[in-house]
Amino acid sequence: MDDPQEAWLPITESRNGNVATAVFHLLSSGIGIQALLLPVAFATLGWVWGAISLSLAFTWQLYTIWILVQLHEPIPGIRTRYSRYLQLAIAAFGPKLGKLLAIFPVMYLSGSTCIMLIIKGAGVMELLFKLMCEGGATCDAKSLTGAEWFLVFTCMAIALAQRPNLNSIAGFSLVGAISAIGYCTLIWALPISKDRPSGVSYDSRKGGSSMAGMFDVLNAIGIIMLAFRGHNLVLEIQGTLPSSLTNPSKRTMWRGVSFSYIIIAMCQFPLAIAGFWAYGNKIPSNGGMLTAFMQFHGHDTSKFARGLVYLLVVINCLSSFQIYAMPVFDNLEFRYISMKNKRCPWWVRVGFRLFFGGLAFFIAVALPFLPSLAPLVGGITLPLTLAYPCFMWISIKKPHQKGHGVMWCLNLGLGCLGVVLCVLLVVAAARNLAIKGLHASFFKPL
Repeated sequence: MDDPQEAWLPITESRNGNVATAVFHLLSSGIGIQALLLPVAFATLGWVWGAISLSLAFTWQLYTIWILVQLHEPIPGIRTRYSRYLQLAIAAFGPKLGKLLAIFPVMYLSGSTCIMLIIKGAGVMELLFKLMCEGGATCDAKSLTGAEWFLVFTCMAIALAQRPNLNSIAGFSLVGAISAIGYCTLIWALPISKDRPSGVSYDSRKGGSSMAGMFDVLNAIGIIMLAFRGHNLVLEIQGTLPSSLTNPSKRTMWRGVSFSYIIIAMCQFPLAIAGFWAYGNKIPSNGGMLTAFMQFHGHDTSKFARGLVYLLVVINCLSSFQIYAMPVFDNLEFRYISMKNKRCPWWVRVGFRLFFGGLAFFIAVALPFLPSLAPLVGGITLPLTLAYPCFMWISIKKPHQKGHGVMWCLNLGLGCLGVVLCVLLVVAAARNLAIKGLHASFFKPL
């Protein structure tokens, strides 16, 4: 049975969700600004291998989401629900190994995602401000510093973060989903309606030597893998749904996953293919489609269209902040409830949110280069998406003991392949940093 304290925590306080709210949450958490880098991967892999890699990555991560949905309530008839990734990891691997494997990826994918949303969202807010003040000396003179833009974004995000539980931010997730679909569509639809830049080529821009080429391919695969996000929130989203013996939550959740991932595919596949068609190997490695569009087509695109793209990105960052911060709020309140054995008062809840906002703002200002480390640290957390669910299935379902040898072989093979791939991606990202260098400007946000 569920722990009675579950009703006191933000993620599981309300279990009145439905297919629609699950779709909103999945879209808001699943589509992000990192998808704008997909054409960069195609510039290295080319048309054929780019499309194959994107299709395989999409299928693989969708399969591991299916596993997580099934393991949320793994034993029919026993009302044990694992509504947090860490809980499922502990159930599958034991208390020590489960915490060792899952705590860092889960906390990174929640807290650090919020920090990077502050950095990216504030940066785009500044671009929007400069666009609106284009040619206005008075406005330019009053422009804020980088740290002040970070503060503006953080204050807006934390002001919105006062909703009590995950179910109550479904409206924010709807806005986040619409804005993400909007800018992902605009950013590829606008370029293909215009002339391509002169000299566009579709030749691979891999390094000259075979070793350099291999690492370039691995970095491109890493971009594709990191374009899919949100696995650390799947169980939490399912935890907001009602469940019964006749209608378990996995049915409702899988309908939500199926619908949302059709939309995600309709966003990301055209973005990758049309973006590569429009810019070829001229696509900038830093910034992807957003930078390419403003660089090559900004001059012949209306101010309104450019401003709308920027505005949608900012809205999506603010909305995504809400759902990615919720596991952090949940963990902070869990510590309080464990000590006090009572529901968290509203003023303590507000205090936790303000504390997290202040901490995230401080780290964003102190480490404004954090997005440059995303491929490296993201590779370390990728087993949470590609490998751990497969091993969890083997540990909990024990298919080899029930005559399901195919499932055992499939999950063991995918799990081991996922671990090997993640190691290779981390090595490639580390090599890339070593060659290009890390421009670490502490406490100097641009």
